[in-house]
This record gives sequence, C-alpha cells and structure tokens, in this order.
Amino acid sequence: MTPLIEAQDVPYLPRGVRLQGDRVRGIRVLQAPERALQLDQIGEAILSELDGTRSLEQIVAGLAARYNAPVEQIAGDVRDFLTGLIERRMVFLKDAS
Repeated sequence: MTPLIEAQDVPYLPRGVRLQGDRVRGIRVLQAPERALQLDQIGEAILSELDGTRSLEQIVAGLAARYNAPVEQIAGDVRDFLTGLIERRMVFLKDAS
C-alpha cells in the first residue's frame, strides 16, 4: 500500500483550517468547518511547522534537530499524525517538485 504522504510532499493547512488557542481551556485546537481537534504539545509542534513551503523531509529534520531525537522516530510519528489528518481532510498535500 502506498503511503498517503511521501518525503517530498509539502503538507499544508487548507483554507478554513487553522490552529487556534482555546483561552478558556488553555489548549491549542485545530479548527475546521464544523469540527475541531484538541492538540497535545506534539501535535501542536508538528502543525506549527506546516507553512506550505517545506517538505515532510524538511519538517522532520527541523523537529529532530529541535528536540534532539532520532530522525527515523520523528519521521514515523509525523507521518502517522499527518496521515490521520489527511484522511480527515484537515491537512492537504502538494508535490514539492
């Protein structure tokens, strides 16, 4: 089975989907039309890197350096997290090439 996201793909938040702070609860939320997803620190760190210009590979390298963690572990975690959001149509992809 082909993965939904490849190293060269550029993940981004589509129009209408955004990171938002919930001041009452003190949490970060990914909001989309008629739905919201509460984020933990890891989810927030990943989604904060989605600027629509960097590939998955570049995002993973940046997170691995920032958190001093193995690239392979970060890559798997980021890929799994983003795959779930791609399936929910809360993250879209464009090919970097």
